[in-house]
Amino acid sequence: MFSTNVKVYFYDADPAGIIFYASVFKYVHAAYEDFLRSLSPQRNFFFDREYILPIMHAEADYVRPILVGDELKVEVSVSLLKSSSFELTYRFYRADQFTAMAKTVHVCVLKEKFEKIEMPKDFYDQLKLHLS
Repeated sequence: MFSTNVKVYFYDADPAGIIFYASVFKYVHAAYEDFLRSLSPQRNFFFDREYILPIMHAEADYVRPILVGDELKVEVSVSLLKSSSFELTYRFYRADQFTAMAKTVHVCVLKEKFEKIEMPKDFYDQLKLHLS
C-alpha cells in the first residue's frame, strides 16, 4: 500500500471551516499523482507515455468532518485490476481516525487515437503489487 500526506487549506473549506465536499477530489488527484510517481519516478505519466489513464468514474464517502488545518494521511491501494482498467481506493486519516474514502476507476487509452487498449505489462505488474 502506498501512502502520502496532504494538508487542508482554508480555500478548500466552506464558511464553517469544513472541507467542501468536492475539494476531496483535489486531494485524491494529488495522491494519485504521488502514487504514479512512486511507480516510476523517472517518467512522467502525463506526458512521457503513449497511453493515458483517464478517470471514468469517481466517488467519495465522508465519515467525519475534515477541517481546515488538518494534516491527512492518504492510503492508496489498487482495489480492482483488469487488463485495460483499474480501480484505486483512497482512505483518508487524521492521525489514526478514518475520515473519508474515495474511489477512482481509470481506463488505459492509446493517446493518439483515444482508443481503449490493454495496459502495458510492466505497468500492470506494478499495479498488481498494490492490489488489496
